[in-house]
Order: sequence, then C-alpha cells, then structure tokens
Amino acid sequence: MSATPTTPPPALRPYLTARHEVLWDEADAFAAEHIASRAARMEAAPGRVERKVADLMAARGWFAVTIPASFGGLGAGHVAKTILVHRVARISAAAAAILQATLIPVGALLHFATYEQKGRWLPRVADGSLLLSIAVTEPQAGGHIGGIEATAERAGSEWVITGRKVHIGNSHLAGAHLVVARTAEAGVSTSQALTAFMVESSRRGLSVPEHRPGLGLHGFSAGRLDLDHVRVPEDNVVGEIGQGLSVAQSSSILYGRPNLAAVSLGIHEAVVAATTARLKTRPRYRASLSDLPVLRDRIGGMEARLRAGRILAYQSVHLLDQGLPCDADLINAKYLGHQWAAQSAQDAMELHGAHAFDRDYVLQRLWRDIQHTYPPAGTGEVQRIRLADAAFDEDHIQWSERLAAEAAWARPDPTAA
Repeated sequence: MSATPTTPPPALRPYLTARHEVLWDEADAFAAEHIASRAARMEAAPGRVERKVADLMAARGWFAVTIPASFGGLGAGHVAKTILVHRVARISAAAAAILQATLIPVGALLHFATYEQKGRWLPRVADGSLLLSIAVTEPQAGGHIGGIEATAERAGSEWVITGRKVHIGNSHLAGAHLVVARTAEAGVSTSQALTAFMVESSRRGLSVPEHRPGLGLHGFSAGRLDLDHVRVPEDNVVGEIGQGLSVAQSSSILYGRPNLAAVSLGIHEAVVAATTARLKTRPRYRASLSDLPVLRDRIGGMEARLRAGRILAYQSVHLLDQGLPCDADLINAKYLGHQWAAQSAQDAMELHGAHAFDRDYVLQRLWRDIQHTYPPAGTGEVQRIRLADAAFDEDHIQWSERLAAEAAWARPDPTAA
C-alpha cells in the first residue's frame, strides 16, 4: 500500500466539484505526511488511544466538514465528508474511524438541535476543541434501539440518566456524548419512548472504563460509557422529548452508513494496491505471479468490486447533497461496500499465502480492520431488511428527503447572481 497521492478516478468526475478535488489532494497530502508514519505505531500499540491524529484533523477543521460556515464549519457537504474519510482510510482505517465517529453526532445536532444549542456545541467542534460521540448501543440490546434500557428521569429542571452504553466510537476522546435513553414507561411505542441528550464527559457519574483494544482499528477508541445518575440540564435535550428514535435513526442513515461505506472503500483500495504490488514483484516460472491467468482472474474480481463500491459510495452522498431521497442508496452503499471489501480482503489473504500472516505486513491489518465496518449502523441482515422495505415501497420515512433543507449542500442558490 502506497501513501502516494492520486487523482480522482474519471468515474467520480460527475460527483466532484473543483473544491472537492482540492480537498482530495489535501486529504492525500495530509495522510501521506501525518498518518502514514503513525499507522505502524498505532498497530504496534493497540492498547493506546491515538490522540495526536485526532488533534491534527481537528486543527484542519475536518470534524466540521458538514457544519455550516455560520457556526465556524467548512459547510462542504457529504461528498466532501466522504472524500476525507475515504482518503484517510486508505492509509489508516483507525484514523478514518476517529474522524467519522464525531461526524455522526454532528449530524444529529445539525438536524435536531435548536439554534442556541448549535451555537453552543458546533463552534467548539469546528475549532477543534471538542470531539463528540453518539451513544446508542447497549450490552443487552446491541443495535436494537427498541431494547434500550438506559433511563432518563426528570428531576425538576434536570434529567437524571442511568445506564450503560457500549461500542461507543471516540469514547475516550469525546468531550461530550449524544446519549439516547428511555424517557417513557414500558409499553409506550419506541417511536415516542426515547430521548437524546448531550452529556459532557465531565458530568459527575459518567465514567469511561480503561480502553480495551479490539480485533482491528488499533488506536481507535470504541469503549463503554457508564452513567450512574448523571444529571444534565433541560437544555441538553436534543430534539423533542420522545424524539430519540428519530435522532438515532436519521443520524445512522444520513451519516453512519455513508461514513462506513467510505471507510470500507479506503480499506478496499489499500487491499487491491497491496495485492497487485505483491503479485507484480513476486517471481514465478521465469515471470511474476501477476502473469498467471488464475491469479489475474482473482484480481479482476477484486477490481470489479472496488470500482462498483467506489461508485456506490460517491453516488449516494451526491444524491444526499442534492437533497434527493436516497435512504436506500445510502444503506446499499454501506451494505455492499463492506461486503465487497471483505471479500476482496479474504481473496487477498489467500493470494498472499503464508506471507499474509506476517504480523508486520499491512494486509493482516487491513483484513482485521474491514471486520469493523460490518456491525455499526446495522448489520448486513438489517440493511437487507431495509432494502426489502424499499423494494416493497414500504420505506415510508425518507430521512434524506425529510431533512433536505439541511442536506442539500450542492444545490445552487437561486438568488445568486
């Protein structure tokens, strides 16, 4: 895998503006200069949370790529967000995960917070002084939002939150967490039973246990939050009381799924690059492995999946930037993006033979990292069920259309000269 910057493939030209191409070059240069040299160290010390890379990306304003300029952000939209995550993931999926994890709660604030709340939180994200997490998943419920057991009870002008959240991206880096908790009695419909709260990491009763590394994404923090009667003021409620399901679902579809598609795409590109480089330089039968038809057949399959995944990832967010209904496209990009990248990673492991098991070789890291894009924002089974809803014309909530005013970054201003 090379950190050498590349130009966007011609197939992506319909989705990219001149500004996007500048950002592409900027992301490649940043990854080559600041991330490539750290990737091996991150891998060698899996128990350490990588903070420096987060600080460097924050200093560039990348955590504010979708935040409007009025709140100090770049206001660049979802294609721009995909470029940043994708290009960083080519070099380090863990670094890309740090970036994308804060962008999800940013989306929730953009769509559901009051103007005053946006002014309170978003400029701090934009200037790099605050990272965020979104805390929905729980030990027993997993990703089943309807099974959330964490509770929030009103106490005068405050809310008291108690529960546990797990697999929380940026748990050890975030200065505030968007926590979804149950605010209604058992028996109330999930669509009205949950509420979202901003909970500062300094709140008494909130603790984050020591970081425990996972299978892959070494350097990325995806830990547990323990909330023991944590008190937050009324104005920390994001959206309306009982609107937590909408906050969580819309953020997952509009941000979580395309973000993970971009991470998968970056890993996929790195897998193909590492494999073709290996086969071209490995001698066999007075030529190289890359000359063997049986191996070229496998590489052709990898390249086909990569090209298709690239189009899905960018076309879906292009539609989102245009304010067009595209929930199913975003879901499909995440689903197939992971599936295709995982298949290519497995093929690459087999094509490398025993060399794939060398601890210091990049492919082992790529194979482990791609496993982490399957569960978040819904497993493959969840994605297929949502796609079946679309096939039967039963996907009645189109978050991309409902929130089009905030999502339509690329639509021309009709009042502009």
